[in-house]
Formats: sequence, C-alpha cells, structure tokens
Amino acid sequence: MSGKHNDLEEVGHDTYHHTLFEMLGNWSFGDYFKREAIRWGWELLVDEWGLDPDRLYATVFEGDEDDGLPVDQESIELWEEETTINPDHILKFDKKDNFWEMGETGPCGPCSEVHVDIRPDEERKEKDGAELVNMDDPRVMEIWNLVFIQFNRQPDGSLKKLPAQHVDTGMGFERICAILQDKKSNYDTDLFAPLLNKIGELADVTYGDDDEIDIAMRVIADHIRAVSFSIADGASPGNDGRGYVIRRILRRAIRYGWDKLDLKKPFFYKLVPTLAEQFKDVFPVLVNQQDYVQNVIQSEEKSFLNTLGQGIELFNEMAEGKNKISGEDAFKLHDTYGFPIDLTQLMARERDMDVDVEGFNKRMKEQKERARAAGNFNVDQSSQEEWFTVTDTEDFEFVGYDSLSTWSNIKAMRKGDDQNALILDKTPFYAESGGQVADTGIISNGDEHLRVLDVQQSPDGYIHIVDKLPEDPEGEWEAMVNGDRRKEVRKHHSATHLVHAALKQVLGDHIAQKGSLVDEQHLRFDFSHYDQITNSELNQIEEIVNNRIQQNISKQEERNVPIDKAKERGATMLFGEKYGDKVRIISFDPDYSMELCGGTHVDATGEIGYFRFTGESSAAAGIRRIEAKVGKSVDEYLRQENELVQQIRSEIGQSQDLVRDIHQLIEERKELEKEVEDLRKQQSASKLDGLIQNARELNSGIKLVSGEVPHADMDLLKQLGYESLDKQQEGTVTVLGAKDSEEGKVYVMAAVTEDLIKQKELKAGALVGELGQMLGGGGGGQPNLATAGGRKPEKLKELFDQLPSIINKHLD
Repeated sequence: MSGKHNDLEEVGHDTYHHTLFEMLGNWSFGDYFKREAIRWGWELLVDEWGLDPDRLYATVFEGDEDDGLPVDQESIELWEEETTINPDHILKFDKKDNFWEMGETGPCGPCSEVHVDIRPDEERKEKDGAELVNMDDPRVMEIWNLVFIQFNRQPDGSLKKLPAQHVDTGMGFERICAILQDKKSNYDTDLFAPLLNKIGELADVTYGDDDEIDIAMRVIADHIRAVSFSIADGASPGNDGRGYVIRRILRRAIRYGWDKLDLKKPFFYKLVPTLAEQFKDVFPVLVNQQDYVQNVIQSEEKSFLNTLGQGIELFNEMAEGKNKISGEDAFKLHDTYGFPIDLTQLMARERDMDVDVEGFNKRMKEQKERARAAGNFNVDQSSQEEWFTVTDTEDFEFVGYDSLSTWSNIKAMRKGDDQNALILDKTPFYAESGGQVADTGIISNGDEHLRVLDVQQSPDGYIHIVDKLPEDPEGEWEAMVNGDRRKEVRKHHSATHLVHAALKQVLGDHIAQKGSLVDEQHLRFDFSHYDQITNSELNQIEEIVNNRIQQNISKQEERNVPIDKAKERGATMLFGEKYGDKVRIISFDPDYSMELCGGTHVDATGEIGYFRFTGESSAAAGIRRIEAKVGKSVDEYLRQENELVQQIRSEIGQSQDLVRDIHQLIEERKELEKEVEDLRKQQSASKLDGLIQNARELNSGIKLVSGEVPHADMDLLKQLGYESLDKQQEGTVTVLGAKDSEEGKVYVMAAVTEDLIKQKELKAGALVGELGQMLGGGGGGQPNLATAGGRKPEKLKELFDQLPSIINKHLD
C-alpha cells in the first residue's frame, strides 16, 4: 500500500480510502493464511467479479538493505502458485511503495498490492502497463492490498519481530465500483451520480461539460459525505480537534461553490436529503438526524458566507503583484475571515503562489499562548517524587454524598511554589468533575486549620489544594465542607438535570449535552441544537422547569447500578463520557429526568427555589449554550433586575410603556449619529476640494494631491479616493492620510489615474505598500486605488514630506 494519494482537484479520485473488506484483519500470519489471502483475493477479483487477469498486476516488496530485509520471495511464489497471473505481471518495488508503516514507530511490514490497468487496448499495446504501476497514472491504479504485519519499528529505527503476526487487507470501495461499472472515474459511478445531479440542479450546470466545474462538483460531492456522516455521528464544526477538521472540509466545499459555481447563498445543506436517501439502508442514522445535520451545516454556511466574499476580495488584494502570501496575511485571513490555512494554500496554488506557512504557524502559536495565559489554571498533578508519605495506606473513601464532615488521616503531602496539596484517606470534599466545581472548606485538628481551596481527582485519592501545610500532619483531622456553598452548588446541579429534560421536551430528542459548568452562582449548559432558541421557547422551558420545582419532586438515587441495566432503563448518558461497570443514577421522576451522574443534588426539587435564564448564545457551530441562576443567586439577580428597571423609570419618567420609550430614544440617537456622519463627510469632501486646489506639480509632470483628512477612517479615505479619480481624470496621484488617536492607528490611501498606470506603470498598490511600511504596517489593493494602515501616526507628516521622491522612485 503505497500511501500516495492523487490530488482530488487534479485527478478526481477519492481522498477517503474506504475499506470494503476487513475479513482477514485478525488472521494469524503464516504460510497458510498468507496463501489463503492471495488465493481468495484473486478468486474474488477474477472469478466472481470478472476482471481481466491480463489487466492485473501484483506488486511485492523488493527488500531493503538498511533494514536487513530480503526480497519477499514467499509472496512471489504464492502469486505464481495460487493464481493465474502472468508471472511478468509480478513486480518488485521498494520500501516507499511496498512496505507499510503506521508511523515512525509501531507495527509495520511488507505489503503486496493488486493494480488494474483500465486503459484502452490500443494504449496498452503501445505501452506495457507494468511501466505505469505506482507511477500515479489514474488509469493504472491500486485497488487492493495485503499488509503482512510482521515487525515493530523501534525508536532507534530497528525492526523487532512481533510475537503475533497478522494479515490485514482492504479495498478501495469507490475504485472497485468504477472498474465494475466500466467508468473512468469514481465520480462517474452511481455512488456519486445522485449528488452530482443535485449539485448541477442547484448551480444550473451539467456534470461533464467543463473540467473546472467538474472538479468543483466532485469536491462538493465528496465533502458533503464526510461532513454529514461526521455530524450525524455526534461531531460538530468547531475550532479545534475533529471539529476543526469538519469545519475545514465544509468551508473548502463552500468556497468551491462560491468561486466556481456562483453559489452565493447557502446550498451545501440542501445536499443532505439526497445523501440520506441514498444511504438510508446502510447508514439510517443520517436519515434519523437529517434535520439536525441540515441545520448545523446551514448555520455554518451562513456564518462563513458572511465573510467569504470579503475574505476572497482581501486575498486578491494581498496577492496583487506578489508571488507569496505572507504569514501575517494568511493569519489575518484565518483570524478575521475564517479561512483555514489549507484553503489559503489552495487559493494560492491556483495563482502559482506560495504561502509562508511557517510565519502563519508562528502567529497561531503566539495567539494560543496568549489564550492559554488568559485561561483558567489547572491543577498540576505533579510527579510522585514531589509528594512525601504521611500515612502508609492505600485506603481512600469519598463520603460526601452522605456527610459534610468526617475524621480522616493525611496520606501524603506536597509543598509547591504556588500550591500546597494533601491527600486524605477519607474525604467529604467533592472533587471537580462532570462540570461541577469542587467543594471548599476546612481541614482541622483543633490546633491547626487548613483552608481547602480546590479539590481534584487523582488515582491515589482526591488532591486537596490548601492554603498551607500542617506543621505536624500526624493524627486525625476533621475534614469539613462549606455547607452553605455546597447547598447552592447542588441546587444549580439539580436544576441542570431539570432544564436538560425540558430542552428535550420543547426542542426535540436530538438535544444532547456537550458540556456544563455548575457552581454556587450559576449554571451553564451546552447542548447540540442547530438554531438560536427563541424567546417563546425559552419562556416555555423556564415554565416547565419552575413547574417541576414547585412540585417538590423527591430525588431518587441509585448507586452501583450495572451499566447494562441503566441503558435498558433509558437513563441519559453523555456522548463521549467514560463509564465503569457500575454507575450512579439520579432521577427526579424517572419519566421526566433520569441521568447517570456523579454530582451532588438536592433531596427534593423544591429546595431549588426558582429558575431563571440569564443568557442564550452559540458555543460553536451546532452547539447552543444556556446560562441560568437558582437559589440565593437568582434572588439577588431578580432584585438587581428590579432595581435596574426602577433606575430606568427614574431617568425617562414613569412611562406606561418602557420598551416604546427606549426604542424612541435609540431611534433619535441613530438620527443624530447619521447627521454627524453626513456632516463629517461634507467636511471631508470640502477638505478634498481644498487639497485639489492646492495640488503640487512634480518635476515629472505628475499632479500630486495630498494631505491629512481629520476624523476619517479607512472607508472614508477610500470614498474620497474614488471621488478624486472622478474629478482628476488624468496625470494625478492622490495620497490622503488620517489618524485614529484613540486606537493609536494611522491610515493612508493612494489613488492613481489610468493614464499614469498605463504610460508610467505607476500603481497604487505598489506605492501604498511602501507608504504602509513607513507607518509601521502594510497594505495593498488595486492599481488605481489602494490602502494601508500602521501603528506610527507620528510618521504621517514625514510621509507627506517624502512623497515626491517616493513617487519619482516608482517611476524609474
């Protein structure tokens, strides 16, 4: 198995190597199974599927001197003995093509592949197919492979024989379908026809009429499968991990639709029903999740399309007159317009340009370091040598479900520069997990009192972060949880269960928890949903939760329930969560809310008091976030809310309709802002007229209009630049600048008339690039008008003083 993949855009073969057969995956390695694998594969290809043996080639490993491996003579002999293959069609290749490795270390071994020559007979007579095997010719391609997992690659590069050796086999599903259906491309088969037809219908094009359009249609058809199946399996587009992979694939497809098929509105999601219908018998999950998958994709499309056009326009400006996209520009496309780096590279390749990926990665690393520095601190469970033993015991027990205090012994302590920690043999303190924050409290022996600041889990017991270590750790210590705080935390946790059930009741069964945070002040709950929750839906959910609170439903707690029994009873389980053989079930009316949970909860829902939403937002594509308060926290929140309303009334009068009056004030403010903006534009236009009247004529005969425009931003400078071009038809260069004192920024715009561009080869983009550097920044644009920005506003006067010499230099 060579591991080489033809580029999707250039050749049109599948980038995803779908496996048709894994039947031999667990066969023990040896002469018999190796023989059976070769014989069985040949019978399948030739006898059952009717492939012409004269078109088939088998490749084997030729050996490698550095690894001390001989040629795989055994495979050569088995191909000759067990099949009807032409001996001249058994070809030897080196490690690059016929030695499979999973990475720099790990299981590996030689492989033997089958390639098929699908060229017309006339071409086959002119050139032997053996010359094209493993030469990236799409008409002579690998369709099947056998990997003989014999060795384990060591860190030093040497090979060690595996005690249990295996045969692994796989076949490219799309490729074999193309061959059996006598097609030249995977995309010509009935596997892709429904999708390609639907894409053609949406874009009003026909597959097969234009190569460039065909490539775009193939990319979109291929990518909708990967995106849809992934989302149906529980993944969502996001900014990291598998979510980012999905987002990259999705955005790449959207860009092809925009740029190549003129699809400027969301279209990608409309392919899901076609795909679901096609795979309903083999992947029914997609049919069941169709609405959800469509809405997630549509939401992502809308978000990306809002910036795609601007991003493409900016890319074109960045690419003007250059042969490389800088790391800074690539990062700007990523950070501002959501362009994954591979999309920027793809667009650059289409212009025969390079991208400074190293510079991009450097800026990405800097951004991550800034985010990490600003993020929450995680407890460092340091290595064993930093701990010292106090009581030599392996005992550990958590008693916090039943008691808020207990007597215990200190097992171990650790002194740190920033944190002191200890482990008890018994504790009532809840360790942070499942979204619930840790308990706080006191550990005391009567003489010394240690404040518990945080608690984290570890294999040896809970790690208690304390403000100081005891002078004498021996003897018994009383561990006491802050009961008032625990009471408020558990109110919020139980409310999370109630709102989870209410969300399903109002929004649908597709709701699945994707994350949560529960503390004494509020709850936050992330869940899978494709659209913003309306105020009406929020009110309905809030009403359901408060009804359940008022019913004062008793908690039902079951411990050590076998996981299979919990599943049979329909208890809610979190996607991706790891559960043991025994689980804990928390129910507030099993028909309403029954979840697997390790957190602390109220004894009855009436303790929660009242539930109020405080926020609803997007956490990621296809993931919504709600925030809420209960208990003492919501009481304080409602009092503050009432106080705010009273303050507003005192400011605008005792109105009968506060909303109407506030709306009126907002509209009046907008009108005033518009009047100020219009006045500013009039003043700027007047300023431009004054600059035109005082224009200088350079030695080269060029008329230079230049000066600073007060209170202008980049957009206004561009507008003035176009007005200058309208007023000055020939022989004029206009350079305008503006300072933003609040932001510490400076902007510059250059406009060049068409005659100077053609006759003098003077271009605004090149000119403004140098001006931007003087201002501590950069920029670019079109030959007739370009802009730049920088962080050195104090350099603007110097820039205007040097303008004549800079322009003359660009004329040379």
